[in-house]
Amino acid sequence: MEIAVIGTGYVGLVTGVCLADIGNKVTCIDVDPDKITMLREGVSPIYEQGLTELLQQNIERGTLDFTTEYNEGIYGKDLIYIAVGTPQGKDGAADLSYIVQASKSIAENLNKDAVIVTKSTVPLGTNDYIKQLIESNLNKSVSVKIASNPEFLRQGTAVYDTYNGDRIVIGADDEEALKVLEEVNSGFNLPIVKTDLRSAEMIKYASNAFLATKISFINEMANLSERIGANIDNVAEGMGMDKRIGQSFLNAGIGYGGSCFPKDTNAIISIGKEVNYSMPILESVVKVNERQRGIIVEKILDRIKDVKGKKVAVLGLAFKPNTDDMREAPSILVTERLIKKGAEISAFDPVAIENAKKVLPKEINYTSSIEETIEDADIAVILTEWQEIKQFPLEDYKLKMKEPIIFDGRNCFTREEAERAMIEYHSIGRPTVIRN
Repeated sequence: MEIAVIGTGYVGLVTGVCLADIGNKVTCIDVDPDKITMLREGVSPIYEQGLTELLQQNIERGTLDFTTEYNEGIYGKDLIYIAVGTPQGKDGAADLSYIVQASKSIAENLNKDAVIVTKSTVPLGTNDYIKQLIESNLNKSVSVKIASNPEFLRQGTAVYDTYNGDRIVIGADDEEALKVLEEVNSGFNLPIVKTDLRSAEMIKYASNAFLATKISFINEMANLSERIGANIDNVAEGMGMDKRIGQSFLNAGIGYGGSCFPKDTNAIISIGKEVNYSMPILESVVKVNERQRGIIVEKILDRIKDVKGKKVAVLGLAFKPNTDDMREAPSILVTERLIKKGAEISAFDPVAIENAKKVLPKEINYTSSIEETIEDADIAVILTEWQEIKQFPLEDYKLKMKEPIIFDGRNCFTREEAERAMIEYHSIGRPTVIRN
């Protein structure tokens, strides 16, 4: 099928590459000429496991190309995916300005009947708004059908998730549009949930809000466990064995970040306000997460008291492993607070340093290895659970640091491992290991 994908961010690029990989002819459109030049050369502007290989393979096969021109990108296309950003506005609601621009550009350049598919996460009713925008700006006598196909990809494993997800959700108020989308997505061999437009929009927000709730809940339990002498690892294991609860998203830590959970949770709260419906559970989820990000700093200041002039080694900057995404990363708040207290920070991340430089305090010294980062450090702080960090020997902290004091915001190690290494180890929801 002939397909256009508007937007080459995390969602748009993965969507376009994978649709091409299952046999469609795909053109990806983006207004950034530098990004398009990179993509045409087979270079991905984002870090995502397996993406570069698929990108290059499908360019070589001739099933994937890129352009900055809408008239070239959507000419003769049967399906047009909108996968532009919907960032959080100051009021918590989704900013639809990129959606508006894309919709108007589609209308001005559409030359045949087409199904417009919204991949971006958008508030309830947005697809009706997109249809109205396009139809009111059409230059030719063509027909458009609107469908919703929300993404459920995890950054870092987005390519894998595309082929191994739990389900594909498609929503439309037109049977023909549903049939076309079902045909396209059949190539992924996953269960397909067919529903109406608004339900598809709601499924995305409800799913992310529920997962955010689960994370904030286990972090609340972790903070309580610390105070009463329980171990959150044991608590989570016992809870997760209940099939009604499940093991996933029960890892205590310093809160969620990224482009989805913070934005989507605030957006659904905003949607509720628009229809005069308060959502106290989700409002609490947001407050708990904001507080959780600062927990590690509180632990450091409680133990060290004065960090002025102390060398702090920060390990991991991205909001999660296997991505270079710094959006809503806990490292932003943690480094800002420590630097305000006078700490001297050295930081390491396997792939996110260039993006980190754009958002973290300029005083940070970036390093190329864990060893270099912790050399002569007074404190080590783990903020992202990269495999490189989880596999780094705890004994080496003792050899490299002035004193082996670790604050682990992601519970990368067990208490038993810390005890064997004879280091001081502070984690989330577990009793502190004191150095013998």
